Amino acid sequence: MLRVAVVGSGPSGVYTAQALVQQSRVPDVRVHVLDRLPTPYGLVRYGVAPDHEKIKSLQSSLRAVLEDERITFAGHVEVGGEGGLSPARLKELYHAVVYCVGAAADRPLAVPGEGLPGSFSATEFVSWYSAHPDAGGFALRARSAVVVGIGNVAVDVARILARGAAELRGTDVPRAALDALGASQVREVHIVGRRGPSQARFTTKELRELGALPRARIVVDGAELALDPAFAAPPDGPGAAPLPAVVRRNLEVLRGWSAAPPPAPADGQERRIRLRFFLRPAELLERDGRVSGVRFARTVPDATGGVRDTGTYEDIEAQLVLRAVGCRGTPLPGLPFDPVRGTVPHAGGRVLRDGVASPGEYVAGWIKRGPTGVIGSNRSCAKETVASLLADAPLLTRREVSPDPLAALRAQGLRPVEWDGWLSIERAESALGRSLGRGRVKIPDWPGLLGAARGEGGL
Repeated sequence: MLRVAVVGSGPSGVYTAQALVQQSRVPDVRVHVLDRLPTPYGLVRYGVAPDHEKIKSLQSSLRAVLEDERITFAGHVEVGGEGGLSPARLKELYHAVVYCVGAAADRPLAVPGEGLPGSFSATEFVSWYSAHPDAGGFALRARSAVVVGIGNVAVDVARILARGAAELRGTDVPRAALDALGASQVREVHIVGRRGPSQARFTTKELRELGALPRARIVVDGAELALDPAFAAPPDGPGAAPLPAVVRRNLEVLRGWSAAPPPAPADGQERRIRLRFFLRPAELLERDGRVSGVRFARTVPDATGGVRDTGTYEDIEAQLVLRAVGCRGTPLPGLPFDPVRGTVPHAGGRVLRDGVASPGEYVAGWIKRGPTGVIGSNRSCAKETVASLLADAPLLTRREVSPDPLAALRAQGLRPVEWDGWLSIERAESALGRSLGRGRVKIPDWPGLLGAARGEGGL
């Protein structure tokens, strides 16, 4: 029997487990999917906006994998952190370990004032409205918010800021977040990127959703769009460079918004979403000990596909600043780490220690390749890693490992939350929703989750 631990229960971890049990090269495989949280699904549970029900429905297919009798989910199992299991200990318990731990660190803006109160990463905001048990709180007393970044995460957080609480009541957004969004004073949201619209990373579907928000008006400056050569050139003109379909569609949406008549003065309830381009954050401004705005340097395209500063600046008022400029992996104690790439060095998914493959240690997902691709990209990534692992299986299975790794973990004082515990959390969240006159509502804190997992209600 080949015993494998998969660390992380997000898409990359679940797809790795699925690839292991669906192959026929090694007929008898048992997989334990370990997660620091007592809940499965990773960013599908804690990174997808509550109003994106179609993407969140991916949980159903991930669930089907984790319910396979050859796969065991074990949540509330820390790996690598203080007091957690070390990679060396996992190698004692399993023939192979696949690390699917994602990219948990936010990229900073690296500008003066970034640490001021009122300045946050978009991940902190997403974790809050997604009920991550490590998340803090947001009061949303700001009148104006700036979201730095022009990708889907930036569009997501701007959309949630501009939505009314009534529109989110039918989702699983936690009670405190729904109350805070209902009392939000935010009336203006700026989405700002240092490059142009043709280089934005949002999808057309995400972009169009902004225009469908009730009580929200989209404002786009046509002069800024015209700085982008791809926008200014006729799309079908002679010598026009072919554009990817998503870029072409995005430009059409932005062109339509820029051609709209100037907005009328806003009333007390309308939100404005302003999309800004060719502005690079240079400094976060301070007033009374808190962030009060962002100073941006104006950029223009250079001749190499990038941008250059023009020497002019613009200040945008904001009492809330959210940075959404990417993420990167973090070191896991006991594993090698490439600080430049933010990944674990590997060859075909095999972890490399000093350039040599380490028997029984593998990586998949963002910690392997960096934060690239869409959710489905993790499937092919996992298959490559599993192919390497299966090729190594004859050597790996010569080593004696624990016949019951979870019993060994309990003997160490750990209390894994297994699948029945997760089902108890689901029931408690459904009960919480009923008590609030809503559908299922997420439990947002560690005591509540663990209490629900142990059958204590968690409400």
